[in-house]
Amino acid sequence: MARYFRSYTPEQPHLLPPAPQDWLSEDHLAYAVRDVVQELDLAAFYDAYSRERGAPGFDPEMLVCLLLYAWCHQVYSSRKIARLCRDDLGGRFLAAGHTPDHRCINAFRLRHGEALTALFLQSVRLCQQAGMVSLVHLAVDGTKVAANASKHKAMSYGRMQEEEGRLTTEIRKMLQRAAAEDAQEDQEHGPEAPGSLFTEEIARRESRLEKLREAKAALEAQVREAAAKKKEEREAKERERAAAGKRQLGGKKPPDPETVKPKDKAQRNFVDPESRIMKGGDGAFIQGYNGQAAVDADHQVITACDLTDQAADAPHLQALIAQSAVNTGCHPDTCLGDPGYFSADNVTALEGAGIDVLIPPDRQRHGTPADPATPLPPDVLETLSVVERMRHQTSTAAGRAGYANRKKTVEPTFGQIKGCPGHPGFRQFLRRGLQKCKQEWHWVCAAHNFLKYMRSARTCAGSAMPG
Repeated sequence: MARYFRSYTPEQPHLLPPAPQDWLSEDHLAYAVRDVVQELDLAAFYDAYSRERGAPGFDPEMLVCLLLYAWCHQVYSSRKIARLCRDDLGGRFLAAGHTPDHRCINAFRLRHGEALTALFLQSVRLCQQAGMVSLVHLAVDGTKVAANASKHKAMSYGRMQEEEGRLTTEIRKMLQRAAAEDAQEDQEHGPEAPGSLFTEEIARRESRLEKLREAKAALEAQVREAAAKKKEEREAKERERAAAGKRQLGGKKPPDPETVKPKDKAQRNFVDPESRIMKGGDGAFIQGYNGQAAVDADHQVITACDLTDQAADAPHLQALIAQSAVNTGCHPDTCLGDPGYFSADNVTALEGAGIDVLIPPDRQRHGTPADPATPLPPDVLETLSVVERMRHQTSTAAGRAGYANRKKTVEPTFGQIKGCPGHPGFRQFLRRGLQKCKQEWHWVCAAHNFLKYMRSARTCAGSAMPG
């Protein structure tokens, strides 16, 4: 019996349809990206250009569309973004047939780094105008993101001292041996004979020694700067106490900035010196940065974000809430955070701004929780310390119900950004240095917000956006 199939000749040339609508579905992400970018203020991009001679450049609106489309697909490499203009129908539509190479895309990101970072604020305002931000519950959290550097390229201050001594000894011995061999060869073969073969080895060790000394000096400078800052703060407090007629501060005085030395375990990475070794959520140590985010509970919109080289979360809480207030124009009703954000100063400062705080001072174990505590009257709460009061408030039925919003708000947000083993997302920075990585973190958070906005807009329009 004969079998009949449709013709299959992929090598046969054919004309592409003239309209992209013939290729892309009506709810394709490329259309949503195009609509969103047309709503953005791109004046900062255009103002960076003057009327120069030469061939006309690519329109910044096209490049912003292309970058946002790539970020929504969690594509950040300039080479992979350039391939979208040729291999991806949505990318070809947004590029309008242009094919900028990876150098052009990377140069655009470098030139407009701050303008691209400012897109995060526009993403927050756009979501807020769409009614996606209520600030009833604002959850804060941090996640460790790997740097573009290996932790095996880091060295402690104590190891640096040992290596410096070892390399110095090796170089001295090799120089002595080279001089002795040169003298012997001069006697046997004459002064015109080739010299010692140790030249390259000596140069390699001298280069490594120079890098070690630079890293060592940088660590020492950081410690001196921190000691000087602590000394100034203490002197300022002592002057205030003296003016108020109080006795001077007791306790241990800060170290002298002129003589202080780094601890032996203080480390510095040779590839990305501004990154730090941090403990990730899975307990493994990585060379990376600490990405901070404040997320609204309604639609998981990130209202504030930051990147720091400090592993601790608590020092960044007040700045994160202040940034959220600037971005949205108001403070949240309730701030939710894990115990890593707890400190008496943080709780007092937020409550002074009229914000209810639910940050337990103790880490809670998984399992069957104890019975909820009975709420105490306000006059009794006032007699408790900040730790005792916060421990009680997070153990009542109402406190537990409010605190439960944290896990379903900020932790899924990081999960969507970083992906899962089968569908990896943004798990490592492509750039190096705190400032460049901070820009990249803002791009990631902005893409998250824009994607939330586009999906919400498509859902309201009657068609859900895939992916």
